Amino acid sequence: MKEYSFDELHIDQTASFEVKITEEMLDKFCEISGDINPLHRDEEFAKSKGFPGRVAYGMLVASLYSCLAGVHLPGKNCILHSVQSDFIRPVFIGDTLVVRGGITEKNESVRQIVIKATICNQANRKVSKARIEAGVI
Repeated sequence: MKEYSFDELHIDQTASFEVKITEEMLDKFCEISGDINPLHRDEEFAKSKGFPGRVAYGMLVASLYSCLAGVHLPGKNCILHSVQSDFIRPVFIGDTLVVRGGITEKNESVRQIVIKATICNQANRKVSKARIEAGVI
């Protein structure tokens, strides 16, 4: 876990990490969220709708932005203020995602940074993008 102070952070500073989406992740997210939509739970239903298999929850994918800020940039001293995310393409079990972000703004009066972030799949196709506002405590 990174532990940047506000003064150590700068515009264009970046971080990234990789994660593979598993069936267990979808099952745990279902348990936590209560979202039992068959698109995420039933492979045959998902296939009947034109997908190759169960579709990962968009909010599960977006939760990776929390890890980006809370673990990598700025890390331990982060408190999320907001995450505005867009879902561009579906994600499936077995996809390997790369989460990347870079600081685009730094506001000293409120000790906040703005991170522009993306998530790409193993084919380097963007599946999500976000604007993250994070306080540095």
